[in-house]
Amino acid sequence: MKLKWNNRYFRWGLTLFLVAAASMLFYYGIFRMGNLIGGIKAFLSIWTPIIYGAVIAYLLSSVVNFIEGKVIYPLCRRNRYQPSKRIKKVIRYFCVLLSLFLFLLLIYALIMMILPELIRSVINIVNDFPRYITSIQVWITETLGKNEHFDSKMLITFLNQYSEKAETYLTDNFLPQMQLMLRQVSSGVFDILNFLKNFLIGSIVSIYILADKEGFVAKSKMIAYALFETDTANTMIHGMRFVHKTFGGFINGKIVDSAIIGVLCYIGTSIIGTPYAVLISVIVGVTNVIPFFGPYIGAVPSAFLVLMVDPWQCLYFVIFILVLQQFDGNFLGPKILGESTGLSSLMVIVAILVGGDLFGVLGMFVGVPVCAVIYAIIWSAIRRSLKKKDMPPEAEVYYHIDCLNEQTKEPILFKEKEEKETPVKGENHKK
Repeated sequence: MKLKWNNRYFRWGLTLFLVAAASMLFYYGIFRMGNLIGGIKAFLSIWTPIIYGAVIAYLLSSVVNFIEGKVIYPLCRRNRYQPSKRIKKVIRYFCVLLSLFLFLLLIYALIMMILPELIRSVINIVNDFPRYITSIQVWITETLGKNEHFDSKMLITFLNQYSEKAETYLTDNFLPQMQLMLRQVSSGVFDILNFLKNFLIGSIVSIYILADKEGFVAKSKMIAYALFETDTANTMIHGMRFVHKTFGGFINGKIVDSAIIGVLCYIGTSIIGTPYAVLISVIVGVTNVIPFFGPYIGAVPSAFLVLMVDPWQCLYFVIFILVLQQFDGNFLGPKILGESTGLSSLMVIVAILVGGDLFGVLGMFVGVPVCAVIYAIIWSAIRRSLKKKDMPPEAEVYYHIDCLNEQTKEPILFKEKEEKETPVKGENHKK
């Protein structure tokens, strides 16, 4: 006997499964959050190479589209050459391999430019620490010693006492710990090889994803329309487009914005003579990826490094960073990112704090677009519910209304309500 496929029973089963899964997630999220996070991390670790490949493919997709659509095919049209289906596949693989090569070349160039300078800066900071303390003491004596109400000798004694302790800590504890850390790094070669293995496999996976990305999208649409009703499938597809727009716009825009800020920081610090310009520019550029808190996270340790060398240079650096961040927040950031998230400042802070607490620095970076997607999904459902009830879905309408008319569903403004109630109060007063 041949069984007939029944979509209704499938939807019931899928709904039951989703309800059970959501109930389990809710229970573990409330009572066993640590186990839930640990389980998610263990599950993700299994799929690490695939995740690497998907992330690399997602980042390089726009590069492949640019090379293919703005360089290769315009050259073909200019030469009046119409590539066949087989040649188009060859062109796609060429664009994918070229994009991956440029991506790896960029990573290698950044490492070779930054890593030696970082190591040199750290060594100089440790070696020159006593000179930094002396320069701070001289600055205090010259600047604050003229003030009769300020006891500079007491502060210098305090600095001498604690600078000796700090210097002893650096020479006796910090440097031996650095050697221990180097031994631990050398003993952790397996972890490095494991990362390289996952990255290599992920790079190979990204090639196949990029080579047939339109096919993956088409098959995903087929699955959605096969399993769900047309309106539900359309909602899912539009939702995924919104997710792509939000994530793509935010991640790509934030990377470009942070790279520009890092370059501008290097140019500015080089002009004003800030020490460790490369190191500070890297710190400012990398931490700028984190929304809202990033500029402060990068500026504080950078200012401390400059303070140890020259207090006046620290003042100039702080002023420059404030100007740079104002330029980024009011001009550069809005030009590049636009309204890619649609979140208020409060929601951005909440997303960063929650994401950072759950998944560290990566959570602080990804938390904002994830929160933007969840926020948009919730408000989309709210607007659909309001439309079904024949109520206005625009938030602006509700700023000035007292309530809605129960029969017509039209908004009643505060002034209209007062005008209707005022004559009644007057008549009652006369009576």
